[in-house]
Amino acid sequence: MKMSFRWYGASDPVTLSHIRQISYVKSIVTAIYDEPVGNAWPMDKILKLKETVEQAGLAFDVIESVPVHEDIKLGLPTRDQYIENYITTIRRLGEAGVRCVCYNFMPVFDWTRSVLDYKNADGSTSLAYDPKIIEAADPNRDDMTLPGWDASYKREELKALLAMYAEKTEEDLWENLAYFLQKVIPECEKSGIQMAIHPDDPPWSVFGLPRIIRDEASLDRFLSLVDSPANGLTFCIGSLGVNPENDIVKMTAKYSRMGRLHFLHMRNVKVTGEQAFCESGHLTENGSLDMAAIIRAAKDNGFCGFIRPDHGRNIWGEDGRPGYGLYDRALGAAYLTGLWENA
Repeated sequence: MKMSFRWYGASDPVTLSHIRQISYVKSIVTAIYDEPVGNAWPMDKILKLKETVEQAGLAFDVIESVPVHEDIKLGLPTRDQYIENYITTIRRLGEAGVRCVCYNFMPVFDWTRSVLDYKNADGSTSLAYDPKIIEAADPNRDDMTLPGWDASYKREELKALLAMYAEKTEEDLWENLAYFLQKVIPECEKSGIQMAIHPDDPPWSVFGLPRIIRDEASLDRFLSLVDSPANGLTFCIGSLGVNPENDIVKMTAKYSRMGRLHFLHMRNVKVTGEQAFCESGHLTENGSLDMAAIIRAAKDNGFCGFIRPDHGRNIWGEDGRPGYGLYDRALGAAYLTGLWENA
């Protein structure tokens, strides 16, 4: 496995020099954040980012993420041009030495939480999800926002987008995902890139929007859409693990054995009720997931991809990006490395 660490670029309060001092971290997980969704990433920006990362003594080989334009998810006539742009980005990333690209197919909203500063018993803060707060929210209301909402949309644009999705079913989304993959995966094979889809976060419908990457059955269906080693998973145990019906240890072993688990996001979560959870420290005893058993399942079944400590708590007074501070993720990386060495 290759331990990695997410970095949000020059504006990230966690610097590359800080990350370089976490001795077991070898790769940076990053992206180009100032390019509009749907544009092909310029080669000069890719190479500049690569140079910045490599000058810090770290590897530039995994991207999270190359966003999928909503027109592709909706299956609009404009999708072909956006897919061509996506393929251009894939080719350029391959030329720059990238080997794994994480992406998702969640309509409109990426991850969704009800609070970013849930107070834990130990005084730390973390992200949490309260279904009552989410159910009371209405994305069409002018005065309503929640953590994780895409601020790039103007209110009227968001309303129009939601109206278009109101006419789409889960089967429509599956068809549009298959269309996308059938175009992109052959180009990934040529470019030496493994595409790794991130599951829905959380793995159930939010605001009535269709969500389809949420359990073992849907992951099996996804992998069958294009049967290629380049078509694989970002196995986020925190996203899938908030549904107690998902057997994370079994699924980790299964997809590692298949060679389709390319990127492993290790985040412990504490299930606090039906569709309710908070994110916790990485240790097994901190949450609802058996972190040691998950690592053992990956190692015993041939996993050889990238791992990163996923969302951490804010600890020791750190005022960082929620879920992406330095201290708790560094502790998580140390813990995960120890689990791997002793699995």
